[in-house]
Amino acid sequence: MSEGEMNFIVEGGHPLSGSVLTNRSKNGAVALLAASLLTKGTTTLKNVPKIEEVHRLVEVLESIGVQALWNDHDLTLVQPEEVDLDAIDRVAATRTRSILMFIGPLLHQFKSFSLPQSGGCTLGLRSVRQHLWALESFGVTITAETDSFAISHTQLKPATVILYESSDTATINALLAASRIPGVSVIKYASANYQVQEVCGYLRLLGVGIDGIGTTTLTVTGQPEITADVTYTVAEDPTDAMFFIAAAATTGSALTIERAPIEFLEVELMVLEKMGLKFTLTPQGLSENGITRLADIHIEKSKLVAFPEKIHARPYPAMNIDNLPFFAVIATQAEGTTLIHDWVYEKRAIYYTELDRLGADTQLMDPHRIQIIGPSHLRGAQIVCPPALRPATILLIGMLAAQGKSILRNVYSINRGYEDLSSRLQAIGAHISMSES
Repeated sequence: MSEGEMNFIVEGGHPLSGSVLTNRSKNGAVALLAASLLTKGTTTLKNVPKIEEVHRLVEVLESIGVQALWNDHDLTLVQPEEVDLDAIDRVAATRTRSILMFIGPLLHQFKSFSLPQSGGCTLGLRSVRQHLWALESFGVTITAETDSFAISHTQLKPATVILYESSDTATINALLAASRIPGVSVIKYASANYQVQEVCGYLRLLGVGIDGIGTTTLTVTGQPEITADVTYTVAEDPTDAMFFIAAAATTGSALTIERAPIEFLEVELMVLEKMGLKFTLTPQGLSENGITRLADIHIEKSKLVAFPEKIHARPYPAMNIDNLPFFAVIATQAEGTTLIHDWVYEKRAIYYTELDRLGADTQLMDPHRIQIIGPSHLRGAQIVCPPALRPATILLIGMLAAQGKSILRNVYSINRGYEDLSSRLQAIGAHISMSES
């Protein structure tokens, strides 16, 4: 089904029940697709989510000569003798911001090359300077042209990289660059987020030395030639788990979220506990990568109150920036006034005001801050999906809680990050279907 034709139809007001298994990580998978370009060997990624973001990057990889073989949710990537960047699928590349992470590995195959400028979510400026500054430390020059980035270097050298912000994708780009530079490189103020830990786990399989996984200082011992054949299993997605946590909290439901990556949800759950959400945790050991700690989250039907402090995100181990929007829809059902400060993205808080169409009571303070007064009696409405993944998902959750029929139109942005969402919701009691228009 092509973009613009897919809609969700929701009959809201029905409680959810049962259990749902956490899907595998979107952000981890797309970073691993970029990282696979580091080796001349074959990479098999297991449990890859079949989402639009992944499909776009696979289209890019295939266009430049990589053979991509699917076996259910396992993806085998066979590298060509030489990558053909002249044949790159520019349409697919410009539809995902993740294409930026191709710069790091491609540095080791080309002295100079260009990549299309990226798209993805529409969330304001989202500067790419972090990537430029990080890679400049290794001797790379990057110039932004009209619709592409021109990248060049004469000789790559190990370096100490100090990031201005703890950016996930800039950290990954720096890791991928450092991985094949002989010697020791250090990345300071690195992101320690889940997708970075995923990439570190994969790079270790390739023989790259990495110390400091899970911290803000990564020490990388590069391997100039990598020919390893490796198999890596994508870990569970904290934002997928957070979607169902938020759905349960907003609809006042009892629900179990299985195999949630708990270390990347601890602050979110602490805030929800202070808001009155009742839950228990059952440890479930580690994911297949041996890094990601899992737990089942058993949520009880709860009466919510507003969080007494502003809710805002920070780099891991604090609240994840991708999980922050879920608190906007949860706050519509909490007694009192909740202040959400979305300081990272210009404009994203503006999208939260779309909840008003469902009967929420929001007050936009500025492009970064919004007050939400609750509880509100939500009612069904027709809404066109925002062009940003997380704001789109909170409208869907609001529709699950709203009395009556709702239609969420043009849901490509949701399908960028969530696989088979309607059937997963149906399985836990949601009255939801899909339609073409």
